[in-house]
Amino acid sequence: MANPLQLAYRTQKAIGVFDADPVYKALPGFTKPEGNLRCCVYSGCGRYFAYATNEGVVIVDASVGHVLTSLPIPAVYELSFSPHGTYLSTWERPAKDENGDATKNLKIWRTIEELADGAEKQPIGKFVQKSANGWNLQYTEDERFCARIVTNEVQFYNSNDLGTVWNKLRVEGVSDFALAPGKNQNVAVFVPERKGHPASVKVFNVPQFTSPISQKTFFKADKVQLKWNQLGTALIVLAQTEVDKSNKSYYGETNMYLLSANGSFDARVTLDKEGPIHDVSWSPNSKEFGVVYGYMPAKTTIFNHRAVATHSFPLGPRNTIIFSPTGRFALVAGFGNLAGQIDVYDLEKDYRKITTIESGNPSVCTWSPDSRYILTATTSPRLRVDNGIKLWHVGGGIMYNEDMVELYNVIWRPVPANNLPNVDPLHPVPTPHPSALAYLGTVKTPSKPVGAYRPPGARGSSTPLHFKREDEGGAAHSVSNGVPQVGPNGFGRPRRQIPGAEFAEPARPSVPGAAVDDENLSKTALKNKKKRNKKAKEGQAQGEGATTPNEGGLAPPRESVDGRSPDRNHQRHHSRSQSRSNNLAVRTQNNHRSRSNVRQPNAPAQQAAPVVDAAAAAAQSANAKKIRSLQKKIRAIEDLEMRHAGGEKLEDTQLKKIATKGSVIKELEALEREGH
Repeated sequence: MANPLQLAYRTQKAIGVFDADPVYKALPGFTKPEGNLRCCVYSGCGRYFAYATNEGVVIVDASVGHVLTSLPIPAVYELSFSPHGTYLSTWERPAKDENGDATKNLKIWRTIEELADGAEKQPIGKFVQKSANGWNLQYTEDERFCARIVTNEVQFYNSNDLGTVWNKLRVEGVSDFALAPGKNQNVAVFVPERKGHPASVKVFNVPQFTSPISQKTFFKADKVQLKWNQLGTALIVLAQTEVDKSNKSYYGETNMYLLSANGSFDARVTLDKEGPIHDVSWSPNSKEFGVVYGYMPAKTTIFNHRAVATHSFPLGPRNTIIFSPTGRFALVAGFGNLAGQIDVYDLEKDYRKITTIESGNPSVCTWSPDSRYILTATTSPRLRVDNGIKLWHVGGGIMYNEDMVELYNVIWRPVPANNLPNVDPLHPVPTPHPSALAYLGTVKTPSKPVGAYRPPGARGSSTPLHFKREDEGGAAHSVSNGVPQVGPNGFGRPRRQIPGAEFAEPARPSVPGAAVDDENLSKTALKNKKKRNKKAKEGQAQGEGATTPNEGGLAPPRESVDGRSPDRNHQRHHSRSQSRSNNLAVRTQNNHRSRSNVRQPNAPAQQAAPVVDAAAAAAQSANAKKIRSLQKKIRAIEDLEMRHAGGEKLEDTQLKKIATKGSVIKELEALEREGH
């Protein structure tokens, strides 16, 4: 029987190695370490498993779990093997020695070596590496050379001699690089935009660094992801900006380019849906790749090695695409803030959809080395609840489930392709573990979705297109931020339309000087128009009366000094004090006299009547104010009398005020007689 699939996991307090199908048991020879455990990793060949503790690094035989060797280096935070497991890299946090110099925190060790009795294992190379991003050396497929990036250059070393730089690739401003896998010993370097010059990606052959064999320049690239295919014959460049200047995305703008390693082809990959690029992945056959792109619901498309689209999957809320190790299957999933659905497709059977897996909210999703299982796991610190691992068969059924406390990492043990059994992953379907059956018993049957609320008048009818998603037949997503929206007349934003209402006819542009149609006016504008017409008619009537001889030839009323008509001045007299009213009346009388003398010297009798009326109105306004004041005093006195009758003790001033009631009443009666 072939060796079972194996996976390793790291929790808050332990590291475990677990044999999966068909035994589903912990590896018998492995002793679980406990304590503060920071990292664990398998070698690319699958022979070794290493983990770091507070005391040092332990290297284990992954087949049986026995300890092979250990490294006396505490406080290791990162581990990594070379492609064939010959070398092990360790990274510690940056620190300084007694002289204030940075310590060499990146160390390279030979995984297995013969040591004399009592001798301590020593690293074969040491470097200063401050950043945890891109901390490790990059090796060629045969492990002959390795490389690391420093300021303005990429340094190459012979893997057996890390003390001497073997060669240098000098590139001004280089910020990232990637060695090609496979037998092609190529290296790609990236230079971001600088001082108005475009960004560039160049491919060199190792060690011929005089001129690039392929290159591409482009703008809108603050950082990139360099993705080689497994053969090292083609390179995908996923460029991204920190800020999207069009204000369409919080996460910057993304573009994708494809370069061949020999320089025969380079192009920008054209995508037919607007929006960001969520994920891109090469197929293991190195002849095609998949891209998930566009605003939600996103589109997933398979391209060939010439960037020509060959197949598109249905639109949906998806942001991840992962090809199986054999290249037969592809899973398209929506993780993160999406629902966690996983669609599995058979690429060899006309891209037929096999199943949809409801995985919950995983933060890890990987294929098993034999392409029969999909591992999903919810890990900390992204989610500290519902942590655990689940194994799903490629046909959609759950095979294994285990809940854990603060699970931090889970990884498959790599298996070389020539060691995999040649069987159909779909058939036969393996027997689920009892934990899978128990998990199915706890899963609630999803109730029939009630759907969105619909008013009674819309029930029983089909959903309007503007309420549907794009994958349901609705309109495509459009972004308004930074995009000018033009109304039907060519200016401003269009009016919001009430769903279900008839569309309003756009307003016809009016001809300058033409009469305005009342039907196109708003209620307020129509009301103001009526007021203006009424005033115009009244003014016209007064003008006609002034020119008629039988009516005394009175001139139309003129405005006073303060710009108001006499009627409005009369109204203002009621709201002002007596002294102000008298002064205003005097000024008004004088102004009328001066105007009459200047404009109509032959009609003094005609102007006398308005002056007398204004004086009478002022006197009447003053009397009215006195009457209101006296009535207010009487009400206050009656209120004090009620309080005094109720037994309340009043002050002397309040008692004196009550005694003046008779005189106030007499004064009020006298004013009222004068008014009549």
